[in-house]
Amino acid sequence: MASNELDELLNKSHKDLSVEDFEGKRVPCIGFEGRKFDDMLSKVSGKPLSVDTNLNILQDGLGHVFVEMLLTFSHGGINEKILVNANDNVEFFESLAETTMLAITSVDHPEKIFMIQLPKPERTTEALEIIKNGLSKNTQPEST
Repeated sequence: MASNELDELLNKSHKDLSVEDFEGKRVPCIGFEGRKFDDMLSKVSGKPLSVDTNLNILQDGLGHVFVEMLLTFSHGGINEKILVNANDNVEFFESLAETTMLAITSVDHPEKIFMIQLPKPERTTEALEIIKNGLSKNTQPEST
């Protein structure tokens, strides 16, 4: 990855990510600005729903790993693309593989939570292995 490509990916990376404790389980959370979160919820509220989740892993062989998460909701015409810097969010993907749950939250109202059960748990385990393998190739010297 050229330096300008890396900078562009870093700038596009979603910043509102966390891992929260829900009933004793570590669940990865993606925070959205309040209006966007409310719009998403209003389109799917009260409907039977599935969310197809695809994880596209981008890596340069030098230890820089990004994951493009594509969330496609079965109702409401919602297609979200979230870019995650895996170098800074390994715990996010570890908990995703462990629980196969994903929470979408409002950054303005953290008590508002929408939980997604991922339909294909093997995808998250495979993705985590690829992420960790990519991160292990980090050739950057550690700063002291």
